[in-house]
Amino acid sequence: MRAVVCALLVAAIVTACGGKGTYYEEEGSIFHTVYHIKYRTNKGPLTDKIAAELQAFDASLNPFNKESILARVNRNEEVEVDDWFVTVFNRAMDVAERSGGVFDVTAAPLINLWGFGYEQKDSVSPAVIDSMLQFVGYRKVRLDGRRVVKDDPRLELSFSAIAKGYACDVVAALLEREGVEDYMVEIGGEVASRGMNARGECWRIGINKPEDDTTGVKNDMQEVVELCGRRGMATSGNYRNFHVRDGKKVAHTIDPRTGYPSQQNILSATIVAPDCMTADAYATAFMAMGLDAACRMAESVPEIAYYVIYADTSGVHRVKMSPAIQEMIVGETKNEE
Repeated sequence: MRAVVCALLVAAIVTACGGKGTYYEEEGSIFHTVYHIKYRTNKGPLTDKIAAELQAFDASLNPFNKESILARVNRNEEVEVDDWFVTVFNRAMDVAERSGGVFDVTAAPLINLWGFGYEQKDSVSPAVIDSMLQFVGYRKVRLDGRRVVKDDPRLELSFSAIAKGYACDVVAALLEREGVEDYMVEIGGEVASRGMNARGECWRIGINKPEDDTTGVKNDMQEVVELCGRRGMATSGNYRNFHVRDGKKVAHTIDPRTGYPSQQNILSATIVAPDCMTADAYATAFMAMGLDAACRMAESVPEIAYYVIYADTSGVHRVKMSPAIQEMIVGETKNEE
């Protein structure tokens, strides 16, 4: 059964001066999460076009949609992948190389094993993990034209760490094709933005404090980032997507090299990049790599800026950020390096 994209035009926010149009606000759901979109246009609301684009995206890359291209690839069916699949696959392979394999879209079986995917196993044991590691690894899969080639048929792909960011970019591209120059697209906390908001300012996006909360109710702001121009921003953290197994907190960031949840000192990683797909992928990579390794990697990726909240050896929350993102911060940061 195909997943349904629910869309709703919330309001026409304000009519801008100079004949540039009206700001509209949309909200809906996709990928088991919600989206919020604000944009200015003189064409009227684009609700139906946005919903149709997200529905098509869902049919390509949503693993929860059993008829999606991704789901069919994972079942080893004969299927030609589309442009969206090719784009996200190639970016995922690039980030995998740069991160030394810490970011790995072949980790789907491990993600499912630990209860964070589209399936869940009842038991986790070293033997089960070792058996899965035999067919996990980004170098065990490649594209041959429009077909996915696997070294092992048990290999499965999961784009969960990059797809929401890419979905933001896809909607942003749609808006730009419709002549929209001012917009903010947010899907599950990942953001693609351009231009100005209804107040004539750059878009301001908050970074939440990393407080354990699976309900999503706590939204205390750690910081606010001002995004000017065409930007993508994504935050990854283990403070919301986790569960307790045998009395211990199990975080959703899985290290594909070991098969176990990553045990690093980073509590939250926010990345700003030219596009949201890139930001989304590197935010996940930061969480799995740990502070020192992630910051070293970032030196070789000049297009990204980072804001990391981590716990020092005494458990005190501290911040390390790149000079580029420091210029985007609205206000002051305490306990920063």
